[in-house]
Amino acid sequence: MSNITIKLKSSPTELYKILKFEGLAASGGEAKQLISDGLVNVNGETETRKRKKIIAGDTVKFNGDTLTITD
Repeated sequence: MSNITIKLKSSPTELYKILKFEGLAASGGEAKQLISDGLVNVNGETETRKRKKIIAGDTVKFNGDTLTITD
């Protein structure tokens, strides 16, 4: 369990890309499956849209990790 601050290089960024780039999923396909399975929360809500746009101020929770998004 950890808190991670992520600075976006481009905003908005699709949710599955954040999981992949931060090493929380081995591939984009795995990230999409994790999201489809309802294992990812965005701003306190279960998120099942793989291409959900993430912007600064959002909080993503997955597998005990909290990702705080900044710009």
